[in-house]
Amino acid sequence: MIQPSQQPSETEKHNPMLKMVLELGPLLVFFFGNLRAEWLAKQFPALTAIGGPLFIATALFMAATVLSLIVSKIVFKHLPIMPFVSGIVVVIFGSLSIWLQDETFIKMKPTIVNSLFGVVLLGGLLFGRSLLGYVFNAAFQLDDEGWRKLTLRWGIFFLFLAVLNEAVWRNFSDAVWVNFKVWGTMPITIIFTLAQMPLIMKHSLENKTNEGGK
Repeated sequence: MIQPSQQPSETEKHNPMLKMVLELGPLLVFFFGNLRAEWLAKQFPALTAIGGPLFIATALFMAATVLSLIVSKIVFKHLPIMPFVSGIVVVIFGSLSIWLQDETFIKMKPTIVNSLFGVVLLGGLLFGRSLLGYVFNAAFQLDDEGWRKLTLRWGIFFLFLAVLNEAVWRNFSDAVWVNFKVWGTMPITIIFTLAQMPLIMKHSLENKTNEGGK
């Protein structure tokens, strides 16, 4: 079952580190695969049939992503929608990259995924739907205005990440792009997320309930 919205299960509450490993693990595998591709090819000669370092890293990234989704399904009993959608794009574009021996496909994967999320969130607002609430309402509860503002900000942020990815892979080396994908995107996202805390606190229904009870 793919669930965009639900209260966190007991398993999720007691295994926050496992969730983090499942979400970040494939990216770290991708980074390691690109960094140590030559060593891996010597240890496992069959990998040379895949192609150069980036293609080997892509194959490992695909395998780690699929494994992560399988473990999520087994342990948490559901597939989180954003990693699931991202995983589909990883498999499709990764397969195209290896099959055609064209790095462009895997490099464009973050562009496609972030553009998709951004367009869906902003498009939902045009129809009066704050879709971000379906993803994050297990973590916190906001009033309608809060969800609208947060959805707008995340929609724009996803489009920003898409443009940024295009700028990096088109203008810098493979090594720079891989490092940016692993060590650049995550800190930027964390900083952006923390910057939304004032908005979340202001529109939190829990805070308003507590204030009303005083």
